[in-house]
Amino acid sequence: MNPDVPQPPHSSSSPPPPSSPPPSPWAPPSSAEPPRPPAAAWQSGQGWDRPPEWSRPPTGPVRAPAGSRYDEQGRNGRGGRFGWLGELSAVVALVVAGVMIISIGGFVVAELLDAGPASADSELFFEDPVADLVVQLLGIAIALPVVLWGARVIGRRPAGTVSSVVGRLRWGWLARCAAVGFPLMVVQIGVLIAWTWNDEPLGESGSGFPGWPVFLLSLAVILALVPFQAAAEEYVFRGWLVQVIGRVARTPWPAVAVASLLFALAHGFGELSGFLLLLYSALWWGWLVIRTGGLEAVIVMHVANNLLAFGLAAGFGEFASTETAADAPWQAMAAELVFAPLYCLTVARIADRRGIERVSP
Repeated sequence: MNPDVPQPPHSSSSPPPPSSPPPSPWAPPSSAEPPRPPAAAWQSGQGWDRPPEWSRPPTGPVRAPAGSRYDEQGRNGRGGRFGWLGELSAVVALVVAGVMIISIGGFVVAELLDAGPASADSELFFEDPVADLVVQLLGIAIALPVVLWGARVIGRRPAGTVSSVVGRLRWGWLARCAAVGFPLMVVQIGVLIAWTWNDEPLGESGSGFPGWPVFLLSLAVILALVPFQAAAEEYVFRGWLVQVIGRVARTPWPAVAVASLLFALAHGFGELSGFLLLLYSALWWGWLVIRTGGLEAVIVMHVANNLLAFGLAAGFGEFASTETAADAPWQAMAAELVFAPLYCLTVARIADRRGIERVSP
């Protein structure tokens, strides 16, 4: 100790007085002086009269709370009590407008190329059934970007929540479902062909094999567009619509029932067996979406069904047929009674064993 520097008096037996501790960053500010925002905040225009960024309500997409079921993904607190009506109306209007634009475009192109059907009463756009199939598939696929846009812009939630509860399409899970769904669909269609062969042999109503160039072109169109067409139907009826109704329904089953009925009606009126087949399948698939927390499993089954059906139609020259699933015979309904629950229960069991998310994390 330097003797020339005066020292404060204190007792040698008592310890020096402790220095005041530094202020805690978590302690409330003193009432003597209000906290001043940092210089960077002033430079960016955030003064005392503006709340800090963390206290402002979010302006971007908002997800539903953790633990929400698939049908509850639209419950993010945005849009008000009746916001679901605005989303429903806007998306339906845009889907209808999109279908009309595709249809009018197909008609105009057919007229300009003089490629329209020979009969004025024909329901087709083109005389060439492959070109006509392109217009029909695009007219359905246009709904896919529309519902994603509606969820993101009007519903103000991430568009990926329509795919699954984790906010995206789970490609690994989709591949596992495909490993089950595609072989099972091959067996189901094989059983149906064998069952109905004596009633109407496959290809009897068509023109026969169209030749390799036309067949390969048809397959290219099918492989390129059918996955989007089938996925669009699932995103509309098993996905977005269930979530919109789920904003006001306490359980998922009213939404599943309404969406399934609309799905069956959207295929038109044909045979009673065809209508019941579509409704029965849709109810099982709606259950599977809630059970697995996403659309992957039902997209796989829909794509598998349509790829095989369109592929057989291309091979036997039946593209010009106007029949849909609503015209399915009673044998198809009987087969669906077995294969729909077989697929859904099998996939649900695999989902349990793999730990697939059923609610939002």
